[in-house]
Amino acid sequence: MPLSSLNAPADAGQKAASLAVSSVCVYCGTGSDVDDVYRSGAAALGATLAAADVRLVYGGGSVGLMGIVSKSAMDAGGRVLGIIPAHLSEKEGQAHDITELVIVDSMHARKTMMVDNADAFVVLPGGLGTLEEMFEILTWKYLGLHDKPVIILNIGGYYDPLLAMIDHMIAKGFTPERHRQMYAVANTVADVLPLLAGQPASRIECSLEKL
Repeated sequence: MPLSSLNAPADAGQKAASLAVSSVCVYCGTGSDVDDVYRSGAAALGATLAAADVRLVYGGGSVGLMGIVSKSAMDAGGRVLGIIPAHLSEKEGQAHDITELVIVDSMHARKTMMVDNADAFVVLPGGLGTLEEMFEILTWKYLGLHDKPVIILNIGGYYDPLLAMIDHMIAKGFTPERHRQMYAVANTVADVLPLLAGQPASRIECSLEKL
């Protein structure tokens, strides 16, 4: 089975008209020694976004899930915007075969540009960097810097421990119950477009001046 076929909805293109977003930022890991279920999920997500005519915005690398999701989107005829800091271009394997690559001078510039160019966010499995990006975008959301949909793509139950930790923080009073409403959880790639459909995309831009 091709990597791009796993969990990809057959009618992804038909869903495009009902989507309130035209550009999705995907956060994901750069590790290559990971289970095939995560690699297949990343490929399926790239193909699904392309089929729905949704531009992929990502970190601009060519390794790990980052490289898989971007290659899959391009192979499926999609549009891809990569944003990478110059100091990471070698470590993360700067992509050369995507629609547009922007090289910036800092991580802050990268993350801000990714936010400003996206109508929604999808979090694939990843490591510390992915978690940092996810929690930062959720923090910016509850601070009112944006009001864009955030979807945690819980492939193979990868984020079950994290979701349990959020429940624990709520139970102990460190995070309010309403913060659960800042994100949605998709258990398969096929769940992503239905979750995005009908959700209004905020046009509030997050800039360094607001932080």
